[in-house]
Amino acid sequence: MSRQLTFHIFRFNPEDPKSEPHTDTFVLEETPSLTLFIALNKIREEQDPSLMFDFACRMAICGSCGMVINGRPGLACKTLTTELPQEITLMPLPVFKLVGDLSVDTGTWFRQTNTKIESWIHTDQEFDAEAVEERMENDLANAIFELERCIECGCCVASCGTANMRPDFVGAFALNRIGRFIMDPRDKRSNPDYFEVVGTDQGIFGCMGLLACEDVCPREIPLQDQLGILRRKMAFQGLKNIFKPKEKGHHRRF
Repeated sequence: MSRQLTFHIFRFNPEDPKSEPHTDTFVLEETPSLTLFIALNKIREEQDPSLMFDFACRMAICGSCGMVINGRPGLACKTLTTELPQEITLMPLPVFKLVGDLSVDTGTWFRQTNTKIESWIHTDQEFDAEAVEERMENDLANAIFELERCIECGCCVASCGTANMRPDFVGAFALNRIGRFIMDPRDKRSNPDYFEVVGTDQGIFGCMGLLACEDVCPREIPLQDQLGILRRKMAFQGLKNIFKPKEKGHHRRF
């Protein structure tokens, strides 16, 4: 016998001055292989067409449908209702600007953060569209690809204690990106250069090590390993900066 699912969904339209934050309750019969994405579409099509939430690919690739599911950030399209209790509470991801109901603006946050950490390969080599692609060892290419699998869903940021308290913290997403460029031999930046970007409490030293980011990552990226490696590299670079011999000044002779 199928269950009757009860959804408690956050509702608020910041563009409507008459709107106030509250939750609405919807009841839906559970069907085989029902995901939250399908359930939300059924609610919008059959019960309340004003319900706002985001989706695109429906295959956990685009990262659009991130939301807080019974207190835990996750993707609606990847979450089966059979994995959840009969009562389900859905809230928008914190940290990001609320568009309405379950919809948040992750795009602006990720664009600003990518700019802040200079998320591109730094090289003096001029681009040549006709040139053969540079060769790379398979093991290294696979290691870089492992970190490139991030879909920018925002779940790691939403689950981060520091990011929830401090809007200037770049989050596990950005630190993972820096780890990816450190591994890439095409990027000519050095550890001192990376230290200038993330060697502060806005970067790696703002991480409290709670690792909720790895717990909720829908792509299961090894964030714990990357944050640990990056913390050691930047701590060592910080010590080198402290104990770096000072340049001797030139004494004037009168």
